[in-house]
Amino acid sequence: MTDDPHAGAMSFIFEAGVLKRAARTGWWFAGVKHPESIAEHSFRTALIGMMLAAMEGADPGRVSMLCVLHDTQETRITDIPHIAKRYLTAAPNTAVTADQVAACPPAVADVITAVVAEYEASETLEAIVARDADKLECLVQAVEYRHQGVADVQRWIDSSRAALKTSSAHRLADVALTGAPMAWLNPPASPPVT
Repeated sequence: MTDDPHAGAMSFIFEAGVLKRAARTGWWFAGVKHPESIAEHSFRTALIGMMLAAMEGADPGRVSMLCVLHDTQETRITDIPHIAKRYLTAAPNTAVTADQVAACPPAVADVITAVVAEYEASETLEAIVARDADKLECLVQAVEYRHQGVADVQRWIDSSRAALKTSSAHRLADVALTGAPMAWLNPPASPPVT
């Protein structure tokens, strides 16, 4: 290993690529054979976070950054399902992140560790919105899986919905639960020809 901080930054980038292959394991309990990856979850979480931030008066860029980094620790500790958390104690995400970015340029390490610490503390509006985005993404994914024929997703819907804090996240959850995931494929109604 070299002492070049650019090599450290590249190492973190390569490590983050593992999230594209790592499955969200909790869905296996619902019968999903090939669940989405952690990276797929994080992408849509960041998109939801940006939208929620706009609705709630938070900083959309900051919320998106919180969302992108919220599960990066899972390259090292994996996606531990909730049932496993009864029996396992993982290192705090802030400690995992500190190890992950230790060889990065100081400015990079400082930004990433500060973002993860903010998310974990959940005290700022941006962190609260980011956590709502994470839970709302899980709810949306459960709705999609249900529409694909996976029957046992209600516990994910219920626990995700119960964890939501912001009014915008609650309103989006209501729409997700009553909407059709593929409705966006329908063309808009044409105005009547006069």
